[in-house]
Amino acid sequence: MLCWLTFLGTVVGIIQRNWRDYVVTFPPKEEVQSQGKNSQKILVTPWDYRIPKIRISTQQAETLQDHRVVARIDSWESTSLYPNGHFVRVLGKAGDLETEVAAILVENNIQVPPFSEAQMREMPVNNPESPWRVESEQEPERLDLRETHLVFSIDPQGCEDVDDTLSVRRLANGNVELGVHIADVTHFVKLNSYTDLEARARATTYYLADRRYDMLPPILSADLCSLLGSVDRYAMSVMWELDKSSYEVKRVWYGRTIIRSSYKLFYEAAQALLDGDWSVVEQIPELAGLGGETRQEKLDQLVWAIGSLADIARHLRAKRDRGGALELEGVEVRVQLDAQKNIAALVPRQPLEVHETVAECMILANHWVAKKIWERFPHQALLRHHPQPRQEFFTELVECAKAKGFTIDTRSNKSLADSLDRAVDPADPLVNKLLRFMATQAMSNALYFSTGAYPEEEYYHYGLALERYTHFTSPIRRYADIVVHRLLMAAILRDKGAELRETPASNKELEELAQHINSKNKAAQHAQKQSTELFQCMYFKDKDPVTDERCIADAVIYSIRANGLLVFVPRYGIKGAVYLKNKEGLVVCVNPDGSCEWKPGTLKRFQDRISSTTADGSETFPLFQHITVRISVQASRSHSESIRMEIISNKPHKASDPQLHCDTPHPARADLVREVIRSAEEAQQAEEQASRAALAGENQEYCQTQGKSLYSLLEEIRELALLDISAASLTP
Repeated sequence: MLCWLTFLGTVVGIIQRNWRDYVVTFPPKEEVQSQGKNSQKILVTPWDYRIPKIRISTQQAETLQDHRVVARIDSWESTSLYPNGHFVRVLGKAGDLETEVAAILVENNIQVPPFSEAQMREMPVNNPESPWRVESEQEPERLDLRETHLVFSIDPQGCEDVDDTLSVRRLANGNVELGVHIADVTHFVKLNSYTDLEARARATTYYLADRRYDMLPPILSADLCSLLGSVDRYAMSVMWELDKSSYEVKRVWYGRTIIRSSYKLFYEAAQALLDGDWSVVEQIPELAGLGGETRQEKLDQLVWAIGSLADIARHLRAKRDRGGALELEGVEVRVQLDAQKNIAALVPRQPLEVHETVAECMILANHWVAKKIWERFPHQALLRHHPQPRQEFFTELVECAKAKGFTIDTRSNKSLADSLDRAVDPADPLVNKLLRFMATQAMSNALYFSTGAYPEEEYYHYGLALERYTHFTSPIRRYADIVVHRLLMAAILRDKGAELRETPASNKELEELAQHINSKNKAAQHAQKQSTELFQCMYFKDKDPVTDERCIADAVIYSIRANGLLVFVPRYGIKGAVYLKNKEGLVVCVNPDGSCEWKPGTLKRFQDRISSTTADGSETFPLFQHITVRISVQASRSHSESIRMEIISNKPHKASDPQLHCDTPHPARADLVREVIRSAEEAQQAEEQASRAALAGENQEYCQTQGKSLYSLLEEIRELALLDISAASLTP
């Protein structure tokens, strides 16, 4: 017998109100006039659908009716349907790009004012008249790698804020040394300086579709802290001596260094070199100007280094895979702009093995730094954990997989990872992609925390399958990494028996800071998502959905609702709703040629399909079916515009331009990682058989965490509901 406890609480007072600004739009002219010429009280409509109209006093309603403005709520009387507020400022004309971007920033409570004079006075100088140089007093304090190590970076093309570089070399004893070298931001940003306080307030660099708002002033983020090619830079380095065959860690070193990056590579060029494509050499400036034997010698060194990194990364990934690491799926869309900053295309990011190579090296560094700072500061280290998802969040994933004949075991991250690896449809690679996407949707958010605020069993990172994890590798764009750099330096000084220059933050201070950073990261993610949606709408807005071929696309059904479908469009990386019943009550009828039209009828929903029945017959739309949709823009006067999709055929769409098809991921990397896993597992089995050692403690191995409070559950459900905001009106 189940017994439910009900608790009743009463609000007895408000300690502090969470005041914030709201983007609002004035009503049309006729609505303003209908309220009377002498009326100064106007009901404005917030940009956010969830916020009620706000009553403000103004005489500018007619003047500003086509503008987006900022309002703030002052009070809300118990006898009124609407809160009272006041006008703050004008953002600009609705529909203009700068206005809409400003609205996104306001709605996410993101403040990015220009850096102040006080902050700029703290900045070092670097110009042709007074170039920056390595300080003489720093040389004995740092390990100089400029002449001994081949250091290079691999980043997106055009990247200016280069946080990280890599190195790999063969040691005299035959082992391999792997190095991760990170911008030494804390050398320039002193604790509690004006620059530090502003970086702490921002907490992160905000990346939008067409721009970014830096956490640090440009002289640091794009120059002196950026590990650019062929210039001397300060770094915080982690270097491992790895076994020459198994790549097991033999020794690790942490410390401050001086580096000079030899190459600033972009991902596609590094992948081409890894694949043996030498045509990309002309796109690498450091090699393009060379000739003869010098060029070939340097190219051979670089190709060996990239190949060695890839081989090490495969072994690192295989080790995490054996522990239960998840390969999840997200949708990352790049907005391609032309020279005039107009939108040329929407391009989903194509996965490359070199992406995984760099990521694995960064994960390794973050993991080892987390272990180091926790060992030295067990109750005041800033780590990052990823709680185990609640089982009920996997229901849709399990049911969808079952529709294709797959079984998903969600009892642990290891069983989930193995299940997803087996859930492959050879005829349609998008099936596995969508299942991984659904697994991603079921996940809790990874969060920063102070180690003194949580028990050790909750330190675990579920997605990465690591006992300890933090962020160390991006201090230019994440304040959490700056905190971790300071902790690492304090740990190094303690190892040397030296006196600490700065007292680490207390557990209470660190936990408050972690909550602030988590909040700002959440805002940054929402802003980036809304910015991408804005540019998606701008891309389709000036196109005729009837005649323009770019508005017709293939879509895959990944979820069933009572009145329609949720689909994924691979060509543009768009997810959204497709209605099978319109506002007039008509349903989709499929003609013999596959085309669709609206007719009277009914819909019947099942777990894995939905059927539309009219006088002409019945048509079923199962999960993972490919259909053809027409994409247009749903205009809105007061809210953000949104993508609208309409089914036009129950058959897949074949684009006339073969380049418009979505490429599938590199199969080679997965095959190589699986081969490494098989070899390691065979060796492990042989060792276990020889030593007759018993496996012990599955619960400890997979580190299953305990359930959360009902409040936390409701908060997670609320977040999940926001992920498909365009489909909010679909009946659950």
